[in-house]
Amino acid sequence: MSLRHALLGLLSERPASGYDLLKSFDTSLANVWPATQSQIYTELSKLADAEMISVTAQGPRGRKEYTLADAGLAELRHWLTATKPQRNTRSEVLLRVFFLGVLTPEQARGYLTELVELSQQGEESLRRLEDSVDWDDDNLSVYGRITLEYGLRFNAMRREWAEWAAGQIR
Repeated sequence: MSLRHALLGLLSERPASGYDLLKSFDTSLANVWPATQSQIYTELSKLADAEMISVTAQGPRGRKEYTLADAGLAELRHWLTATKPQRNTRSEVLLRVFFLGVLTPEQARGYLTELVELSQQGEESLRRLEDSVDWDDDNLSVYGRITLEYGLRFNAMRREWAEWAAGQIR
């Protein structure tokens, strides 16, 4: 996935300014695909240059509202249907687990205990996010909830696995 596709996806729901898109990232996509303000504004410029989005309104202090263009919608649909997601095979968490044998058993269990706590914090953070969003029936709400559920289940699985793994260390 790229930032490009995330922005096109957000703009498929409604026009938005760069600030609006940044807030959408902070309250939803940051758990899946984090982005900084400078990355978002740089990508918006590239999308406008490629005529995938257009500036439909300008306000005070240079505020621009962007709307998805037909070419942008075509690109988003192509990405969703004609490309396969890249399999992320790197996991620093699991790489460290693989080499925990060089530590004392107490240190290894300590690492796994920290992973349990990290997973609990991740789940709590997602629960707070779930409670803070005004969910409705639009696409971003429906599919955002589905994505949020993945995060909740992932954190629960990782917590349970880390608890089990700590119990395997003699």
